Amino acid sequence: MSLDVDEEILQDFLVEAGEILELLSEQLVDLEHRPEDSELLNAIFRGFHTVKGGAGFLQLTELVACCHCAENVFDKLRNNDIQVTTALMDVVLQALDTVNEQFDCVRAGTDLVAAEPQLLANLDALTRGESVAGAAEEPAVAPVTEVAAATADAEFDQLLDAIGGETPVAEVPAAGGDDITDDEFEALLDELHGKGKHGGALDVAAVPEVTAAPATAPVAGGDDVITDDEFEALLDELQSQGKGAFAANATPTEPAVAASAPLKAEPKPAAKPVAKPAAKPAAKPAAKKVDKPAATETTVRVDTQRLDEIMNMVGELVLVRNRLVRLGATIADEEVGKAVGSLDMVTADLQMSVMKTRMQPIKKVFGRFPRVVRDLARTLKKEVNLELQGEDTDLDKNLVEALADPLVHLVRNAVDHGVETPEIREAAGKSRIGRVILSAEQEGDHILLSIQDDGAGMNADKLRSLAVEKGMMDQDSADRLSDNEAFNLIFAAGFSTKKEISDVSGRGVGMDVVKTKITQLNGTLNIDSVPGEGSRIEIKVPLTLAIMPTLMVMLANQAFALPLVNVNEIFHLDLTQINVVDGQEVVVVREKALPLFHLKRWLVEGCVGEPLPDTGHVVIVTVGTQRIGFIVDQLVGQEEVVIKPLGKMLLGTAGMAGATITGDGRIALILDIPSMLKHYASH
Repeated sequence: MSLDVDEEILQDFLVEAGEILELLSEQLVDLEHRPEDSELLNAIFRGFHTVKGGAGFLQLTELVACCHCAENVFDKLRNNDIQVTTALMDVVLQALDTVNEQFDCVRAGTDLVAAEPQLLANLDALTRGESVAGAAEEPAVAPVTEVAAATADAEFDQLLDAIGGETPVAEVPAAGGDDITDDEFEALLDELHGKGKHGGALDVAAVPEVTAAPATAPVAGGDDVITDDEFEALLDELQSQGKGAFAANATPTEPAVAASAPLKAEPKPAAKPVAKPAAKPAAKPAAKKVDKPAATETTVRVDTQRLDEIMNMVGELVLVRNRLVRLGATIADEEVGKAVGSLDMVTADLQMSVMKTRMQPIKKVFGRFPRVVRDLARTLKKEVNLELQGEDTDLDKNLVEALADPLVHLVRNAVDHGVETPEIREAAGKSRIGRVILSAEQEGDHILLSIQDDGAGMNADKLRSLAVEKGMMDQDSADRLSDNEAFNLIFAAGFSTKKEISDVSGRGVGMDVVKTKITQLNGTLNIDSVPGEGSRIEIKVPLTLAIMPTLMVMLANQAFALPLVNVNEIFHLDLTQINVVDGQEVVVVREKALPLFHLKRWLVEGCVGEPLPDTGHVVIVTVGTQRIGFIVDQLVGQEEVVIKPLGKMLLGTAGMAGATITGDGRIALILDIPSMLKHYASH
């Protein structure tokens, strides 16, 4: 696809249309629950209209055609000519899918594929109040009476005659006693545009030029007279659309002709309808437009790569800050202490400000779920309401993108395996309509996401038995599992509670992939469930991946950093009192035996056979659903670090996520706890 347009204009269209299409997906699903919401209907109509206008300017005729047909459906809906039904929404959502596919082609710079003719025919049929193919089982859309349709056709024919000069505008019979409204005025303009472009009923270039009425034409009633600003906006819209929606040889006077035409239903004397478009000479809008002050831009578009570069520089500044804070503590000078304190505060503020520029609302992810739930519920013949909470919660753009797939999988599982069918729910005394709640909230420097359903829940005993049956553990180990630990078994690889695996999703089918993805984001997963009442899965991830809070520890003379998100608690331990169970050292914490490992034996060369000290520090960490104890030589303290990639010599080393520079200038290795356990604990 090659467009002879300014790249900036194309990018503006991609940004604006992309945001509109994301919103439309959510609005269309909302409409099924609120079909009488006139504001929502108008918002959807404006969405398709805006995308159509931008596509017309860029001469994307395939995109214009699909948006135009969808727009016509919503024009009928908002005027109560037809009604919202499930069958209608199926067709409209299919149209949105097509628009999204075409928009993706524009974004990728490839040729657009025209919408399926059957889809456009179905949309046109809906505007006429007819049922569409494949939707016979759904209630038909409320039909428009033949009398009304015939009247509209007759009025439109007379309107065309009036434009051609054959019939004076004053002789066009009024459809009713009310004045034409602004919405009707705009809708008629759009109708003229549409027929001229696609239907062949109106060739704007062939319409004879109509002499504008003098500016002194009398106006009957001042309330409905279009204002100067409204008229200029109308002209601007017509001129901008003229490049894509009108014929290429359209003359500058044609928008004025089209603007004067739609006033067919005006019952007032001819002077009033003519006054709307003709109250100003043609040259006046252009002259006034020059005098208008330019609108002040409140936002600028910045390449994300530049934001990443700034974040990297802030990271380096954080390292220098840490170094100066450590040095300042060793210098007994009040002025130095004040300067270092000020630098510390300013650096923290700068770090937060730059982080905020990379933040995006979680709504960027949440917006896709109403459609996912709607389509899945229809496929499974279930009734499910999705509730979204905390959509304005912000987190790093990289996390927004990384969380999309895991959340889709968890939401689909909640609908597929959590919520029961309407008949089963009704038999259990529940509402036929199930609930799935997707929420997000900020907790300190972390984001807490939860997926909750009011479905059948899970049975802990059944999960324990299944774990034994699959050979994942023996009966004694399974019996020792708490209910919460049993629920978390669904995240184990190959674990499934279903006898038959569906192609939709499977609780346990791919759930280990979800766990792996969340763990890679330095996040944690937890699940709770009550049989017959539902399940709740919680995900906790850091606000950003660029700067990581860590616990700095020492092993011999080498510094290591443990991600703070994994650290539960720290305590001093008499190592002579360690218990051994089945050959594994354990430490008992609140009557719970946790496996214990000496990190020095794993990570420091030459320490494998070294005798252990009598006392040591134990750091309890959480990995997935397990808690484990690590013995370290020394605790340095909490420190924010910037993750640097490993050098060629250490690249690919098991258990290492990267490196950083500590406050005292030493190199510290950042531990990847899950991969470290997988590599060392299994040997």
